[in-house]
Amino acid sequence: MREILTKRWDYIIISMNSLCYTLAREKEASQRMEKEAILTVQNIYKDFGTVQALKDVSISFMPGKIHGLIGENGSGKSTLSSVISGIYPASSGNMFLNGKEYCPTSIIEGEKNGICMIVQEMGTIGGITTAANIFAGQENLFSKFGIVDKKAMTKAAQKALDDIGASDIDAGASIDEESFENRKIVEIARAMYHPVQVLIVDETTTALSQKGRTIIYKIMDKLRTEGKVVIFISHDLDELTEHCDVVTILRDGVYIDTLQKETIMPDTMRRLMVGRQIEEDYYRNDFEMFQPGKPVLSITGLCVDNTLKDISFDLHEGEILGIGGLTDSGMHDLGKLVFGIGKPDRGNVTFCADGECVKSPGVAIRHKMGYVSKNRDKESVLNQSDIQDNICLPSYDKIKKGCYISPAREKELATQQSTTLQIKMSSLRQLCGQLSGGNKQKVALAKWLGNDSDILIMDCPTRGIDVGVKAAIYKLMDEYRKSGKSILMISEELPELIGMSDRILILKEGKVTKEFTRDKKLAESDVIRHMI
Repeated sequence: MREILTKRWDYIIISMNSLCYTLAREKEASQRMEKEAILTVQNIYKDFGTVQALKDVSISFMPGKIHGLIGENGSGKSTLSSVISGIYPASSGNMFLNGKEYCPTSIIEGEKNGICMIVQEMGTIGGITTAANIFAGQENLFSKFGIVDKKAMTKAAQKALDDIGASDIDAGASIDEESFENRKIVEIARAMYHPVQVLIVDETTTALSQKGRTIIYKIMDKLRTEGKVVIFISHDLDELTEHCDVVTILRDGVYIDTLQKETIMPDTMRRLMVGRQIEEDYYRNDFEMFQPGKPVLSITGLCVDNTLKDISFDLHEGEILGIGGLTDSGMHDLGKLVFGIGKPDRGNVTFCADGECVKSPGVAIRHKMGYVSKNRDKESVLNQSDIQDNICLPSYDKIKKGCYISPAREKELATQQSTTLQIKMSSLRQLCGQLSGGNKQKVALAKWLGNDSDILIMDCPTRGIDVGVKAAIYKLMDEYRKSGKSILMISEELPELIGMSDRILILKEGKVTKEFTRDKKLAESDVIRHMI
């Protein structure tokens, strides 16, 4: 008996020694990795009230790597990048930069430490010059005795733009004169002005044309060559596969897995993102000849300066009419004009039912038209208002009785639409600005669907949203047209245009250059030929 107990005790001691050795090796490896890593996040939690956006996330970002960060909308990608850059403080956990504890209290402090971020939505300040945007918060670089040398600042800003290949942007001009894309390029110039250790690119490429994407890809490759880190957030899985060395997947604020270069494949990423298999083909699969219903909207001879030149077409019942072209083709301006934002020099937008012209958004809304802008944060949702107010905003005439707006009817409408679109939220009173990009897009759609809109103008409807939400929006669009309603869809994504449209109009330099009808054989190359 004593011999058996002795052997068991020896076995326990050997096992414990082995376990201690293994733990020591793992700790040593972890410490070595943290020492080698430029940036390490450890056990990061982030709460927004009752919503836990990040839960015990730990990642090491190694030098000379483009590190992809992906997940469904609401997975915590942008929250983590905001914690790293200094926009939000972590609720708990630690960060280390070059082996030293790193705890930024603002984005400016993050930039001083070489952590620069290009945000998903608009990150420039209106009403000031491009140069003032590039050096916002850093005016002291050009000031003497409290007076800013604007000429020196403009000269330095122009050099920063020239250095990244954006010399066509005038640093001395007002930022309000620049397109959405050029504003994003200004943000890139700002990020690259000072020495960068970690560049965070948060869904920026979705807002850029090929010119802008080429600029940012070159910068990413340059930083990788210099041994720096790029944290690249994108929903374009092919883009991630092509450019990333490492990809980390988050789901519901939790770390799921990290893929190395040889295992980065769209199917694998898609499965890890959503926790289930999603078919890549989520576009419409019907290709029968489109039988147009009666016209509901007529656009005739629309002209605006050099932006749009004699645009004419009809939108029909039960039709998805796609508008495609390069970013500066005029297609985004067309969407605004159709909704009554701005006035054309010549031409009209007319409702076919009663012949009334669209002179303002108020007229458009009264005729049950809705508009989902490409610029989600500035034009589609009110970030400082709650979800319920955003959803109900166009529908007060529908839900009020006399001058009285019933809180119960407000809540009923918002609940119905948020449930239909499966908006992830803590409550209807959560601020819209706290939602992920995909859930903001759902709110933007919910407010027009809640108003029983018969016509929807959707400008880049799936920009910056994940495959799961994208599939849900495509399904909603298909059901919408099947119900006899109409969509004018403006898109920079050719697969989306070809996959969802009954007809496609291509714009080039403000003119319609080609019309395509739905066809299984229609290829991207056929469309591109008339865009460039």
